[in-house]
This record gives sequence, C-alpha cells and structure tokens, in this order.
Amino acid sequence: MRLPSTRRGRTAASLAVLVVLSGASLVLGPSSAPRHPDASERARTSRPHAVRHQGARPEIVSRAAWQAESVSTAPAARYAPVVKAAVIHHTSTPNGYDCASVPRTLRGLYAGHAYGRDWDDIGYNFLVDACGTIYEGRAGGVDRAVVGAHTKGFNEGTVGIAAIGTFTEGEAVPEPMLDAIARLVAWKLDPYGPDPRGTVALVSTNDESRFPEGTTARLPIVGGHTDGYPTRCPGSALYARLPEVSARVARLQRR
Repeated sequence: MRLPSTRRGRTAASLAVLVVLSGASLVLGPSSAPRHPDASERARTSRPHAVRHQGARPEIVSRAAWQAESVSTAPAARYAPVVKAAVIHHTSTPNGYDCASVPRTLRGLYAGHAYGRDWDDIGYNFLVDACGTIYEGRAGGVDRAVVGAHTKGFNEGTVGIAAIGTFTEGEAVPEPMLDAIARLVAWKLDPYGPDPRGTVALVSTNDESRFPEGTTARLPIVGGHTDGYPTRCPGSALYARLPEVSARVARLQRR
C-alpha cells in the first residue's frame, strides 16, 4: 500500500499471548502502563444518561514483542479526544505467509515507514495477520486515541488498522482476520459514539485527500483508506467485506 503521512485501563484478567520470535517463546500479559482518563469518560460524566457501547478488549501483541525499534528523534505521540472512525488498510505484502514470520514483516514495514518515509514510526495504529493476531503499531498506548500517519487528511480521530497481505479483486480475505478487525474496532471506537454501521463527519486536514482542507466530509465509521484518500487500498476484496465488518462491530457492541 502506498501511504501518505479510552476506554478504561486494560482488563487484568486478559489471557497471555504466546508469540514466537527468532525461535524463542515470549508470553505477554496485560500492560502495566498507567491509566489515562479519556474523552469517553468525560462524555459519560457530562451525559449521565448516555448508553455505553463497547466490545471487550482483544489480545494485542505489543511493540516490544515484535521488536519494534525506536527512532531517537521521534516526537512524542499525539492524541485525539476520541476515536470516531476506523480506517482499514492492506499492507500490499505477499499473502500465503506463515504467521510465525509476521514479526519480521512488521519490522520491514517499520523500517519503510520510519526511515524510508521519515515518519519516525510505523504509520498504522494496529496490524492484523491472517491468523487473527492483532499487533500494536504506532507507539503511544493501545488504549489511547493515538494519531497515526495512515490516512492523509483524516488521521485525527481515526484508528488505522492494516490487514497484513494484499486483498485486490479475487483474493480471499481470511475469516480470522475479519473477526479480529471487528473485535478491535468494537473496542477502539468511542463507546458513546454513533452506530458503527453509519457515517461520521470528519474535517479534512490536507488538500491531497479526496476533500479539500477544511472541508467536512461524511465518511463511513468503518471504512477503507480509499474513502478519504485517492488510492485502491485496502483492495477491492477487503473493501467489499467492510459492511460485514461494521455489522459484526455493532453486534459486539450489543447494538
């Protein structure tokens, strides 16, 4: 793919994730990162009768587990008040991979983004493989609304999720991947936001998007990169499945 440039703390009872890296097994448990008050909680207190819709936090493989580097000159992470929409991508890397090889693929993607494009970090907030494993992408905290570098014009208030592989017309999209994307989106979206099967108003911040800077666009809450930026990403095969993903998100959020 060619790219342009909180819920409450994690559940202590989350199951550990077993990741195989360089022939060694590493078991990951819940993060010990400090809890950050978020806009969703402020919304709850300011709207005492608002109904909360949020899926359970899925298992997420940390950056440390896949051995992400850190660019010494990288600026501090930026945060949006809430996550209003999910933008789905594909990485345009080969399909048919062994999922044990994914950490190596992630390190290659990191190098391309952080050094090749001088973004100082990987652009996506999360990545999902064919086996349904979810990986932490851009640094800043998986439980926070980190502003990524994945959708020029609409990085603010969106979560960028990349499906690892190429999903152009005729390619099969693995069911575990779709399921994991839905679970991740159901957890990351603002729990006091609108139905994920609908649209949301987002303001463009860049003239290179499909909408001039400053323009308010109505985009799908669960949409593809192509909705906001002139690209074929996430591929027609995956894009065609996004309405199904948004329906799954709604069910997970008990709507």
